[in-house]
Amino acid sequence: MKALLIALAVLTAPTDSLPDLSHPWSLQECIDWAMDNNLTVAGSSITLETRKVEDNTARMAWLPAVTGSVDQTVNFGRGIGGNNTYEKGNTASTSFSIGANMTLFDGLATPRRMQLARLNLEAATADLAKARDDISVQVAKAYVQILYNYEIRDVAARQVSIDSLQVVRLQGLYDTGRASAAEVSQQKATLAQSRVTLIQAENNIRASLLDLSQLLEFPSWEGFSIVRPKVSFSSALIPHPDEIYAEALNVRPAIQAEKLRLQGAQKQIQIAKAGHYPTLSLRGGLGTNYYTSFASQNFWNQLNSNFSEYVGLSLNIPIFTRFSVRNQVRGAKLQYQTQQLQLLRAEHNLYKEIQQAWNAAIASQAKHEASLDAAAAAEDAFTLTKAKYENGKATITEFNESLARLIKAQSDSVQATYECLYQTTLVEFYRGGRLKL
Repeated sequence: MKALLIALAVLTAPTDSLPDLSHPWSLQECIDWAMDNNLTVAGSSITLETRKVEDNTARMAWLPAVTGSVDQTVNFGRGIGGNNTYEKGNTASTSFSIGANMTLFDGLATPRRMQLARLNLEAATADLAKARDDISVQVAKAYVQILYNYEIRDVAARQVSIDSLQVVRLQGLYDTGRASAAEVSQQKATLAQSRVTLIQAENNIRASLLDLSQLLEFPSWEGFSIVRPKVSFSSALIPHPDEIYAEALNVRPAIQAEKLRLQGAQKQIQIAKAGHYPTLSLRGGLGTNYYTSFASQNFWNQLNSNFSEYVGLSLNIPIFTRFSVRNQVRGAKLQYQTQQLQLLRAEHNLYKEIQQAWNAAIASQAKHEASLDAAAAAEDAFTLTKAKYENGKATITEFNESLARLIKAQSDSVQATYECLYQTTLVEFYRGGRLKL
C-alpha cells in the first residue's frame, strides 16, 4: 500500500511534496527523486511488499490451525436425546467445540516452501535494485544530453557573436567604400543562419529538459534546470570486457535475481517430490453440548457433564494419485530448465551490453582525443584566416568557411567529451560503481 501511494504521489501529492525547482538540480538529486517517484520503481516496490507478505505466510505455516464451532440442531419427531436414546417429541441440541490441527511431516514440503518464499523475496529485492539501476542509467543519459545541448547552445551563441561583429565591421567598410553591398548582404545572411542555429539549440535544451522531467515524473517542468558541473575525467585504461564481466556477474542485480529464481525452481522440484511421501498430522480439541429434552440437568450442568477432549494422529499415505505428483515433478523440472535458460540469457545479454559499452568507451576516448586536436587546429587556422581577412588578404567567404570549420570542430569536441564521459562512467557502473559526473 505504501509503494502504491508513492506511485500515485505525482498526481495527488500536496504542494509541499512537489519538486523544488527554485535551484538547479544535480545528477544525484535527479536520481534520488527518480528512485522515490518513478512509476516503474514504485511497481517493483509493490511487488517486493507482496513477496514479504508471501514470506510471512510461508513462515506461519508451521503454526497449528485452530478453529472453533457452534452448532444448533432441532429434531422434529423421534430423535436422540441427552441420554443418547431415541425419544419421542421435538428435541434441540447445541454443541460447542474448538480444535487444532498441526502438520508434523509432509515430506519436508513446508520448510521448502519457506525457503522458496525467502528466495522469491530476495529475487524481488534484486528486481527492485535492477529497476533503480535502470532508471539511474536513463536519468544519467538524459542529464548528459542536456549538458551536451547546453554546450552546443554556447557554441552557437559564440558564432552569432562573431557573425554580428563581422556584420558591423563590413557595414563600416561599406560606408567608407571598402566593401561591397554583396559582402554585407552575404554576412547578414550568415548571421541570420547562425541565429536560426542558436534558436534550434535553445529548443533542443528545452526538449531535453522536458524529457528528463518526464522521466522524473514531474507534474510540470517549467523552471526546471540542472547543474552544469565542470567536466573532468582521466583517460584511464579501461579493463578488458572479460574482466568487467567477471566483476559484473557478482554485482549486477539482474543476474542475482535470475540466480535466486533458479534456486527457487530447484525448491519447486523438491516441493513437488514431497507429494510422494505420507503426511502426518496431529490434531486435538475439546467440546461439549446441551440438549433441551434432557430436563434433569440445567444448561451449565449439562455443559460440564458433556465436556469431552480428544487428541489424535492422522497419517495420510498416497497410494495412487493418478500420476498427478509425477507430472508435477516433471513440470517443476521443465520449469527449472527454463530458468536455467533464462539465467543463461541474462548472462549473455549482460556480456553483450558490456562489450558494447566497452567498445563505445574505447571509441569515445579515441574520438575525444582526436576531436581536441581537431578543435585546436581549427582554432589556429581560424585565427590565421581572421588576421588575413582583417588585413585584406582573405575574402569574406574564406573567413566564413574557416569559422564554420571551427564551429563544427568545437561542436564535435563537445559531443565527444560528453560521449566519452557517459561511456566511461557506464563501464564503471557495470563494475559496481556509482553514476556520477
